[in-house]
Amino acid sequence: MTAKALLARAAQWLPALVVAAVVIGLWQGLIVAFHVQQFLLPRPSAIATTFWSDRHELWPAGWYTFKEALGGFAIGSGLGILAATLVGRFKTVGTALMPVFIAANAVPIVAFAPIADAWFNPFSPHSKMAIAAVLCFLPVMVNTLRGLQSSSPRQIELMRSYAASELTIWRRVRVPTALPFVFTALKIASVLAMIGAIVGEYFGGATSALGVLINSDAQIFQFTTAWAGILTASLLGIGLYLAVAVAERGVVRWAPRAQGS
Repeated sequence: MTAKALLARAAQWLPALVVAAVVIGLWQGLIVAFHVQQFLLPRPSAIATTFWSDRHELWPAGWYTFKEALGGFAIGSGLGILAATLVGRFKTVGTALMPVFIAANAVPIVAFAPIADAWFNPFSPHSKMAIAAVLCFLPVMVNTLRGLQSSSPRQIELMRSYAASELTIWRRVRVPTALPFVFTALKIASVLAMIGAIVGEYFGGATSALGVLINSDAQIFQFTTAWAGILTASLLGIGLYLAVAVAERGVVRWAPRAQGS
């Protein structure tokens, strides 16, 4: 990548960095100006200090939770893509299953988390993976289905005029058309997976889990440490999002939307 391209890429991130700096500056200034108590909202400088001083505890806990989120992300996204393929190929199956999919995703995750703990060992990562998978499933399934159904009728008609099989049409036309939709859904799911893992850990989990750490620190009024844990979770969620965005840029080279993300 040339120096000009690097400068152009940096310029794209400049507005976001400026807004982040302004928000953090206002946060710090307003807390000092209005003498806001730490238990209500700690100063960003205090959170950053705790984040660094407790890094040996926060990062192992964050990595443990990240692996749960990554497992749920893979399971939920994989099942979502598979379900969208079946629904798109067999309309009768889609008509029967779509209400079930929507109803399952409409269940509040706070209500589902204790049930998942009852199904699995609450101290194992599997219940948290299940919660994250449920959150990831519907966005991926709906967006993938929309992408598979967005193929141009003229392209499909042209392929059929060359006696192309349905599998060839699916591979050559429907999948390339659906890929930008799929990656959009995966970026949404990458954030939801981290949320699902953290929420699941609020209802029980290993003592080394980040959600358990945040919850226990908040209960004993160690709010600065709890906010440092939230910062750790946010950074890991952003990291997973960026990984998906990089994969999109490498796979979907022809889509302007992927190039601009």
